Amino acid sequence: MDTVPPFFGSREDGEFIWGRGSCDAKGIIAAMIAAAEKLLAAGTRNLGLLFVVGEERNSAGAIAAAATPRGSRFLINGEPTENRLALGSKGALRYEITIHGKLAHSAYPELGHSAIHALLEVLNDIRQIPLPQDALLGQSTLNIGTIDGGRAPNVVADLAEAELMFRTVGDPARTREAVLAATGGRAEAREVFYTPAVQLAKLDGLPTTVVAFTTDIPSFAGTWGQPSSLVREASTLRIPRKSTSRRENC
Repeated sequence: MDTVPPFFGSREDGEFIWGRGSCDAKGIIAAMIAAAEKLLAAGTRNLGLLFVVGEERNSAGAIAAAATPRGSRFLINGEPTENRLALGSKGALRYEITIHGKLAHSAYPELGHSAIHALLEVLNDIRQIPLPQDALLGQSTLNIGTIDGGRAPNVVADLAEAELMFRTVGDPARTREAVLAATGGRAEAREVFYTPAVQLAKLDGLPTTVVAFTTDIPSFAGTWGQPSSLVREASTLRIPRKSTSRRENC
């Protein structure tokens, strides 16, 4: 549940769970199960547990769950927040950038067109895009996560691709326009996933924080109850093709 590469095997002993996602989200799962057991023992029955997959990649689990709600009034979204209630989290805007070139022997590069060279130029221009800030969520950020292309070191590359993600803090319209301007006429920029930033309500007596990661809250779009949140641009959610911490807020 909720892990990022690289994979390595997990194990547990009498006190700890060791492995990818032990805090996020397996520690959260353990805490929620323990809380449910205590509530059931006390006679409370109006609760349920929901575990989903695909967060930040495509939110496939949350989208599937949103299509089959169970009538819940509230949703507690578990994330690694150092035992603080998150007042907001950033959104995610993912692109696949593709460039086609022309094969040639590298001894005669003038006979070809390197897709890799062109991709590097496009990515450099994308890195220069001014990114917005938000008073609560802070600075929007960009990560170029993967680059792939070429056939061999002595062959001019005919194809190059990259995957990148913006961590958004508000309306991404200008970022989208800037990406299209940076790639126009040189590369294909395919938007593969977008989920908006969220701002959440306070609860008296609980310490708070703000997190930079993306959650599945917008993907539920209120179908599993109100998560004490105001979801920015919920109506613009697009449906396409995290890190660990010591403690969790459940």
